[in-house]
Amino acid sequence: MAAQATVPPFSITAVFTEARLDSWLAVGLVLAAGLYLYGVYRLRLRGDRWPIARTIFFLGPGLGGIASVTVSGLETYDTTLLSVHMVQHMVLSMVSPIFLALGAPVTLALRTLPTGPRKRLLAVVHSRIARIYTFPLVAFAIFVVNPFALYFTDLYRYTLEHAWAHELVHAHFIMTGCVFFWPLLGLDPLPGRWPYPGRALLMLLSVPFHTVLGLTIMQSTTLFGGDWYPSLGLSWADPWEDQVLAGGILWAGGEFVSVTMLAVLVVQWMRQAEREARRIDRELDRQEARRRAESTA
Repeated sequence: MAAQATVPPFSITAVFTEARLDSWLAVGLVLAAGLYLYGVYRLRLRGDRWPIARTIFFLGPGLGGIASVTVSGLETYDTTLLSVHMVQHMVLSMVSPIFLALGAPVTLALRTLPTGPRKRLLAVVHSRIARIYTFPLVAFAIFVVNPFALYFTDLYRYTLEHAWAHELVHAHFIMTGCVFFWPLLGLDPLPGRWPYPGRALLMLLSVPFHTVLGLTIMQSTTLFGGDWYPSLGLSWADPWEDQVLAGGILWAGGEFVSVTMLAVLVVQWMRQAEREARRIDRELDRQEARRRAESTA
């Protein structure tokens, strides 16, 4: 804890100068980016196309978003300022998983893997466990309950005291976000996916959740983590003011992301309706052409 007190005041400069590239998460991000790019290379090598937008989504806001809050200088302050931890929470559980889903990595893997590994991946995607955890109501329940279980129990204090538990929470945020957003917005073939009206309704229900959680944090009369933040003895940060800021970040950020994703769902819904209308028009044209041919004969 004494080391925490030597942390310099938070600033934009510190975000870049305090970067840490020796974590297991940094290695995982590099490995994931390499595998994705190798898959795109394999497709292009055999003459197949892969939308450039998917690659940008996956590598940029997806993996890049995770890196921006875990291996940059922000990571130095994630056990020093609750507000910084809340920014991590938002990016890892809401922002990056959305763009990872839009990158369609499972589809890319299915198009590039050999027959054996492809069958095993399909078996995992369509397994009973995957069906349960990706079922929208189950994913929504996990997404909603997890923050309350973390912040309103002694678990949060434990993660502040133990680095391995704190890293595990980061991974858990990412997995929770993927489980929730992949069936709603993702492009990969997942079992049990709801039609667009149901997905839009579920996204709409997530809006008040962030409002309630954010306001609860802002109005709390106890400090999260107990005496952890005051005991750091930071002259440049007030734990009470920082907790209010953290709740505001969760409230405003959560609503913004939820409303934005609701708009994305509506756009996807409209595009699907247009594709279905064109398909029906083509089928009607073919039927009309066959009737004319039969009449002429």
